[in-house]
Amino acid sequence: MSGHEPVQLFDPESSTYTYLLRDPITGESVLIDPVAGSEERYLAELRDRDAKLSWVLETHAHADHITGSGRLRELTGALAAAPVGCHIAPADRQLQDGEQILFGQDSLRVIHTPGHTPGSMSYLWHDHVFSGDSLLIGGCGRCDFQGGDAGMLYDSITRRLFTLPDATRVWPAHDYRGNHVSTIAVERQTNPRLAGKTREEFIALMNELNLPRPKLIDVAVPANRNLGLPHGV
Repeated sequence: MSGHEPVQLFDPESSTYTYLLRDPITGESVLIDPVAGSEERYLAELRDRDAKLSWVLETHAHADHITGSGRLRELTGALAAAPVGCHIAPADRQLQDGEQILFGQDSLRVIHTPGHTPGSMSYLWHDHVFSGDSLLIGGCGRCDFQGGDAGMLYDSITRRLFTLPDATRVWPAHDYRGNHVSTIAVERQTNPRLAGKTREEFIALMNELNLPRPKLIDVAVPANRNLGLPHGV
């Protein structure tokens, strides 16, 4: 990994992408949305890249898998950060819109993109945006649980993410079709849930999805509000 290029790691069980960002000058690094059970893989990636983990970040409290943030904090001494609106109380830092996360001589910017959940955040790092479950490749996060709001998601995507430069690369928290990365221009022009849709049309579309309830939601959300650690830890 050279320069400002993320490492994308995939968990096939939950179709989750985790991202490793490294400051090329100091080796200080960030992991976004780590998955429990993959900690040794992440540690190996860090060793291979002579990287020191400074932060583990959550884009939101996931409903489909348990986070590895708490365990990684124990193993590495990194700090955990989470969106203030996601009620992840054990996080060392509660993130607000517009804040900067510093690691080494590098930084990323926090962008509040509510709608999938009220607290959902995206992270902008140079010309990369890590969009969590807000904007997916050719799709977007669902809005029918955890306080989701389709109108709010439409506003987050169109007013916050789609106003980034066209060439900004989009790295989502999930993909179910083998996609890896997109760009803001491609998603603005071709995303079937958003391209050419009014706010009202988008809300109607999202309200008619009738998706099955996530299998792990009753376990994952409480666990993730404790950084994936057993309660009482």
